Amino acid sequence: MVQVYAARTVGWRGVLAVHTWIAVKPRGAASYTRYEVMGWGVGQGAPAIRINRTGPDNYWFGSHPDLLADRRGEGVDLLIARVEAAVAAYPYPTSYRTWPGPNSNTFTAFIARAVPELQLDLPPTAIGKDYLPGGALAAISPSGTGIQLSLFGLLGVLAGREEGFEINLLGLTFGVDVKDLALKVPVVGRLGASRSN
Repeated sequence: MVQVYAARTVGWRGVLAVHTWIAVKPRGAASYTRYEVMGWGVGQGAPAIRINRTGPDNYWFGSHPDLLADRRGEGVDLLIARVEAAVAAYPYPTSYRTWPGPNSNTFTAFIARAVPELQLDLPPTAIGKDYLPGGALAAISPSGTGIQLSLFGLLGVLAGREEGFEINLLGLTFGVDVKDLALKVPVVGRLGASRSN
């Protein structure tokens, strides 16, 4: 099983943003493995990537998580191997910056681009998802169903079958999800029909 979660962040940032993470459980495994990026302690030498800090779907400091993607069954063990390879290849294992990135959402978007079969449509409140590693100007969208252009996560545009059309201004997302008939706006996230997984 591969699951991706999002929960509102801690303190005032929770008004604007969510924290995202990935949990995996290969066939026959006794427990899940949770992968996420956190900023606490990074300035003092702690790694940004945290593994099994808590359970796969635990609350994020009091915030209930929403399930963004759930892939299970035949072939998922191959996806898990690719998720784990992407975690190992993440280019910012000891770096964290709340805005515009690299942060937890940069990490989750990086994993999603490496494993497009997840078809992950990150919420508009996942600030940092548009921060492309290495200063790249273009990449496939996190869902793997489109393309995005981004200038250091501060200014960009994205178009994809899963995401719809998004404009990124200073890390804030404005857009239209044509597939699920919803508007994407800062703070609120989505207005309209609920997302289909």
